[in-house]
This record gives sequence, C-alpha cells and structure tokens, in this order.
Amino acid sequence: MRYVVIAPVGDSMEALFVGIREFLTDEIILLAPESKRTVAEKTKKDLQRFSIPCTINSLQGDVWESMFRKISELSQSLKGKELIINTATGDKITTCAATSAAFVNGLKAFSVANGKAMLLPVLKFSYYKMLSDKKLKILQLLARDKTCCQSLDDLSKKAKMSLPLISYHVNGNFKSDGLLELGLVETQEAKGRTAIGLSMLGRMLIEGLVPYESS
Repeated sequence: MRYVVIAPVGDSMEALFVGIREFLTDEIILLAPESKRTVAEKTKKDLQRFSIPCTINSLQGDVWESMFRKISELSQSLKGKELIINTATGDKITTCAATSAAFVNGLKAFSVANGKAMLLPVLKFSYYKMLSDKKLKILQLLARDKTCCQSLDDLSKKAKMSLPLISYHVNGNFKSDGLLELGLVETQEAKGRTAIGLSMLGRMLIEGLVPYESS
C-alpha cells in the first residue's frame, strides 16, 4: 500500500523522513504556517533526492481553523487515495491541530518516537449522530445571526425554545452532552449574562467541513 502523506511544517521535520522509511510514500503534502514557509521550501528541496513529489499548502490566519479546513478539503479532494497524517513534524500547536483533524475526519495518523513511527488509533464517529434537531437548529441560528446571542434568554427568544430547554441543549446534563461539552459553542460571562457563540469547530461543522461520517 502506498500513501499520500500529509504533514504540518514545524520544529521536527526529521520525523518526515522516518515516515518515508516506514510507509511507502507516493506524495507528500506539507501544511505550512507563513512563519514556516522557508522550512517548507527547504524540506521540499531535500525531498528531491527521494524523487517524491511534494506540494506546499499555506496555513493562513488561525492555525487550528486553517489546519482543520485544509485537512477536510484534502480528505474530500483525494478520495480513493490512502491518506496518512504525520503528526510528529509540527510544533506543539500544529501537531495538536493535525491530530485532532485526523480524528474528526477518520484519517490514519502516526507519531514518531525514538526514531520509530507509531500509528495512532483511528476514531470513527459523527458529530451529527450526537446532535438532535434542536441542537442543530441552535447551531444554525448562531451561524445565521451574527449578532446572536448576548444571553441564553436572547437565544431562547430567537430559537423559540423555553429557557430551561435552551440551557439543557447548551449545558447538557449527566445523561447527555450539551453543545458546550461537544466543543461546538463557546460562552462568556459578562455582567451576569452568558453570551454564546459558535466555536471554531461549530463553524466548520455548519460549513460542512466536518464530515457527516468519518471514512
């Protein structure tokens, strides 16, 4: 089996070559923050001696959001190919972001320790299975109305749900995770009120960048 290897560009690019040694590699796609562009270009040049095609995709703006977006787009555009993510090449932030994006998209991933590659477990799940119609309606409202919501009461009125029901869907209980626990919304306390908005993951779910089913 031959792989397309996706790797964040960071502080441990030597781990890229460990991956090449242990996984037959057809192509490498580097995901590079602007601050690491020079490192990416050097790595691409170093790969020429292995005759492995390499492309560089830039990560712009928020690294977490850009990483999720790029990996989601690649998992869709490269369907039918064997993708694997080398999480060990990045820095602390890009490694965490790449690992999380692999889990959400159900992609194979590995890390590197002591010069050896270690496959990470593939987590197959769908956020949509954990979302009731009412929870999804709340997320869609928050995405549609950029001024919403300065309080749970405000959200209650706009969603046309009772305040206890809104609190249940946002905060959850011991039997069911709320939107906060799922990481799809964020809240902020101000003057005794709880403002609520979509998290980065919530925005990408509504935009369709978090798949319905992990492949």
